[in-house]
Amino acid sequence: MALPAIEHVQAVAFDLDGTLCDSVPDLAAAANSMRLYLGMDELPQQTVESYVGDGIAKLVHRVITNDREREADPKIWEKGFIYYMHYYRAHLSDLTRPYPETEAGLALLKSLGIPLVVITNKTEILAVELLKQLKLADYFSLILGGDSLSEKKPSPLPLRHAAEVLGIAPENMLMVGDSRNDILAAKAAGCLSVGVTFGYGDMPLLSQDPATKPDWLIGALPEIYEHLQPQKPQENN
Repeated sequence: MALPAIEHVQAVAFDLDGTLCDSVPDLAAAANSMRLYLGMDELPQQTVESYVGDGIAKLVHRVITNDREREADPKIWEKGFIYYMHYYRAHLSDLTRPYPETEAGLALLKSLGIPLVVITNKTEILAVELLKQLKLADYFSLILGGDSLSEKKPSPLPLRHAAEVLGIAPENMLMVGDSRNDILAAKAAGCLSVGVTFGYGDMPLLSQDPATKPDWLIGALPEIYEHLQPQKPQENN
């Protein structure tokens, strides 16, 4: 991405799971505890990882059926969902950790006076609590979960809502994420999209399709600062 295209960034939005932190170990542990509770065999962690990204309600369907598209029987799903939420909330950050340069990247962006937000499909109460447990919550002006509004990513609604709350135009906000949902939501909202290469999504594959190709790829969050920071003196002139 050419530097002039990011001169006017006034806020940065981040996905949570697979972007700010690696939460799959705890999501998978909850999934397998739920499957055992329902009398099923455990799934490999990699399989559970492939089901992450559309919120816990959808994750529970996929984990029960072991199928990305098929939905579970409603009664079994309800029993599993209640168990999953109870277990996962009690073990949110047992094994979940921020990616190595997450905090450094957030601190650098904060030093520029740019408001930061989280836009995740994770349930809001779990997202807020997880960010608190990881000691990252204070970096963010706004945290939106998958149940905060009437629609979640890939809908552009959460991004447009965040921009409205911050009093900026969507085109002046970056959306940073690891998945198809993040890129689609950014493009639909008119935001610049930044894909991370270290998350759960297959960014090289997504980059081959114009519909899901991010405007910019990064291998670590501090790279955002490195691209924005040189613009700051020009903006202050």
